Parts: sequence; C-alpha cells; structure tokens
Amino acid sequence: MDKNTKEVNLMIEKIKSNYILNDILSLLWENQKLNLLIYNKKLQNKLSITIEDYKNLSQRYKVSEERGKGKEYIKNTNILIFEGEYKNGKRNGKGREYYKNGNCKFEGEYLNGKIINGIKYDIDGNIIMKLENGKGKEYFQNGNYQFEGEYLNGKRWNGIGYDYHGQQEFIIKYGKGKVFEYNFYGVFKFEGEYLNGLRNG
Repeated sequence: MDKNTKEVNLMIEKIKSNYILNDILSLLWENQKLNLLIYNKKLQNKLSITIEDYKNLSQRYKVSEERGKGKEYIKNTNILIFEGEYKNGKRNGKGREYYKNGNCKFEGEYLNGKIINGIKYDIDGNIIMKLENGKGKEYFQNGNYQFEGEYLNGKRWNGIGYDYHGQQEFIIKYGKGKVFEYNFYGVFKFEGEYLNGLRNG
C-alpha cells in the first residue's frame, strides 16, 4: 500500500457517516476506489460491499485466457477496451488499450498496472505521448512538445513543459513545480502546482 492510500484509509476510518463515505468515493477514480477497498476491510464492511461487488459496479469485465493473457470489455457489451498480459490480476507485460470507438488509445508495456513503455494516441489516432524506460515526450496537435522529461509510476517527475507554440512554460523537479498546462489542442486547462507528479490546486 502506498503512502497516499494509507493516509486516505486513516482519514476514512474516522468518518462515521456512510453517506459522507459514499460522497468521498464518488470523487475518486475507479482504480483509486478499488485500491481503497482492497486494503480496507473496515471500509468494505461499512459500505456492505465486497471487492467482487465493486468490480461488477465498475462497468468493465475481464475475460481471462491461458498463459496470463486476457481481455477487458465494457460491461454488458462486446466493446473491447484492453487486451494483453496480466499478473496477479493487474496489467503486466505487453498490451493494447482502446477507445470505445475501437481506435487504439495505448500500445506498449505495463508493470503492476502502470504504463512503463509505449505510445499513447488521441481518439483520432494522433500520437500524444511516447514513453521509454521512464523517459518520454508528450505532444500537442501541431506536433510541438507539451512535456519532455522523466516519469515515475506513470506521472511526470522531472522535465520541462511547453505551451502550444513551443515556449517553455514550467519545470518540474522531483514531481514538484508551478505549472500552466494546456490540452492537446493548445487550449488552457490548468494553473497551479504539481506535487508528487500530480496536480495540486
């Protein structure tokens, strides 16, 4: 269990109201909720929910194949969202992730569920990120770099960020830094700080 998960678990254990707990969980990403439930039996009991219940609620299901390979689909559909290798229930090894329209979203390698090497695409098939051995580049639609540097556990860690026109906008060192961030099309989307490779503000 990582430090952030431990801290959230300690905070959650102090909350008595199930209504507030459910409200907090609604703000988290699916994998964050699943991690909390995996590590916190008290939380499972409070919410009267098991890991299998949650997996069923997460709107995806996995079809296992031989030799650690499998596929993930959107629940109650035949829409493929991932195919590749697994270890201990997590994406591990080579794999491909897809958008709902069938276009490739990511192709490369995973380690314990996190991307370590490969190429990310936008929904139209344009390359938006290349990552190799912890170093990578992110791109705007016009081909200019959006970010260039090192990643840790799939998060920006050390590097330089640029605006849509190629001007340096920010520097991140050890996951920290003041940033002005733009989306793939060059539209402003965030101003604040990075802390431990994540937005903070």
